Amino acid sequence: MGNLLEKYDFKFKKKFGQNFLKDKNILQNIVQKSEIDNDTLVIEIGVGAAALTKFLCKSAKNVLAYEIDETLKPIIKEELKDKDNVEVLFIDFLKSNVKKDIEKYSYSKLYVVANLPYYITTPIIEKIINDNLDVDKIVVMVQKEVGDRFSAKVGSKEYNSLTVFLNYYFDIKKIINVSRNSFVPAPNVDSVVVEMKKTKNKYNVINEELFFKLVRDSFKYKRKNLKNNLKEYNLEIIKEVLSKYNLDLNVRAESLEIEQFVEISNKLNEVM
Repeated sequence: MGNLLEKYDFKFKKKFGQNFLKDKNILQNIVQKSEIDNDTLVIEIGVGAAALTKFLCKSAKNVLAYEIDETLKPIIKEELKDKDNVEVLFIDFLKSNVKKDIEKYSYSKLYVVANLPYYITTPIIEKIINDNLDVDKIVVMVQKEVGDRFSAKVGSKEYNSLTVFLNYYFDIKKIINVSRNSFVPAPNVDSVVVEMKKTKNKYNVINEELFFKLVRDSFKYKRKNLKNNLKEYNLEIIKEVLSKYNLDLNVRAESLEIEQFVEISNKLNEVM
């Protein structure tokens, strides 16, 4: 990788949050733990110098990769010249029509495997969910702090609305810790690879729009309790559900399990 970066006089760009993973053991480990096979279409976001892409191509049926930085074109082209199962689109993933992009592929499993640009990690994950891509698994490298949030436990300070949303769709676990020294240039933070598998036991939510709004509003002001964050809701119904769990309206959102948000949402829906 280093030789090609020098050959093409590549300059790292802060605006794209470019930190390229250089440790081959970790790259191999990511692909191995992803359990990719020849029935899998892999979406990669942020190709960089194609270090991960090369390993993905060895295992996947096809790789569809997105890269926003067009100055990487000659490097990526040279790195992937002998790979015939990869397509790299030089566009902004957040503005792309991914559903249309994957139409031409046949596959039985759809995975997202990527070393995500840290400055837009959350918007990328949200897009994958909001676009209804129906991915079977997401394996992504993220900033350690963000990984802690994704897999946070109820009652911890990292637990937030995104934690609830992700756990609604996926079973989440951290699988690899990665030192900042594994990147070029080295970032100021350590990283973690997180696996999100599509949950088999989907929660019985009657009105998803109401459920997501309730969760967002519950966490609106982190230091405020539910009574203050949910003033516009029917507090009597919320109080009734909470009392079943020996809780009251003075509780903060981070103390509620996802099942409790589901129950409150379904009860509120009954009286709408």
